[in-house]
Amino acid sequence: MVSVSLQDERLLYSGRIDDEDPQRPVFIFPASSLTFWFYGKKAVLEVENHRVFWDNYVGAWVDGKEKKWKLKAEGRTEIVLLDEEWEGEEGRKRHEVIFFKRQDCCHGFTLCSLQLSEGGYLLEGPLKPARRMEVYGDSVSAGEVSEAVDYVGKPDPEHEGEYSNSWYSYAWIAARKLGAELYDIAQGGIPLLNGTGWVGPTYPGMEFMWDKLHYHPGLGKVKEWDFSRFQPHLVLIAVGQNDSHPVDVMKEDAHGERARFWKKKYRELAENIRGKYPKAVILLATTILEHHRNWDLAIDEVCEALRRDGDERVFHFLYSRNGCGTPGHIRIPEAEEMAEELVRFIEGLSVNVWD
Repeated sequence: MVSVSLQDERLLYSGRIDDEDPQRPVFIFPASSLTFWFYGKKAVLEVENHRVFWDNYVGAWVDGKEKKWKLKAEGRTEIVLLDEEWEGEEGRKRHEVIFFKRQDCCHGFTLCSLQLSEGGYLLEGPLKPARRMEVYGDSVSAGEVSEAVDYVGKPDPEHEGEYSNSWYSYAWIAARKLGAELYDIAQGGIPLLNGTGWVGPTYPGMEFMWDKLHYHPGLGKVKEWDFSRFQPHLVLIAVGQNDSHPVDVMKEDAHGERARFWKKKYRELAENIRGKYPKAVILLATTILEHHRNWDLAIDEVCEALRRDGDERVFHFLYSRNGCGTPGHIRIPEAEEMAEELVRFIEGLSVNVWD
């Protein structure tokens, strides 16, 4: 086998990946990926898992075929991306690989090595898309339980992470339809505000997570993200659904003190992101996951206030079945539906999104 440097310029990384040690990049967020083209009979990755909960899986598309592997709870797992048997010139062909993180911070993993068969070598791969998109979201944006297609419109089945797949999140589907590179800053259960939502045991909110590279205390030291590394044209903020736990503040009193505080903090998040991306189009949204409509009314109120105060590149977006589509997570057909609506909205905006 031939070892490939994980710093090779022909390897195309995407996502908030910790590359402080470039020979041991750490994948943290869903939809983070490694793309490469190569010639050879065999390609093997070695991955070191850092488990927090659930079973942990990674995915890949190899020559147009989807694959997945369950990682060991601890230590290293060898992932055979491709192992072909052929001889002679008739077997010579280019192989294309997209290796990606299927799940959120139920785990992280370190990429330890890439090896090709004897005589194999990397080829010049595709260029990164000129368009760039970033999503700040929860489990729906991460594609959690998306593969449980027998449960469309139903509560989730019992599972240990095997149905979660960021490839089939509405976020990544929409990005592919738009021809955009995606950074998916998504975590299942996350609310806007710290101390609420479904992320345990420390309950960080998006107000804490949005500017982090490492944010989950179960996966090591918290690290800040360097925003100069990725400047998106389009940003989607899709949080607010999990803030109803443990108290549905907007349902109980949409104009009370706690509701006003939430709207204040939501505006702060939007303004903080705007401060990092002065020219980006920012969309404010939730999803078709069941929630009370007062959360969307609150977001609309914040959006209108931002526009009145001079931000003409912020918009509020609602899906046709917003908040009433499913009591469980979004399955693949529903994610496709959401992505289609989102793309139509983006393409219909009066501003030049990709300028």
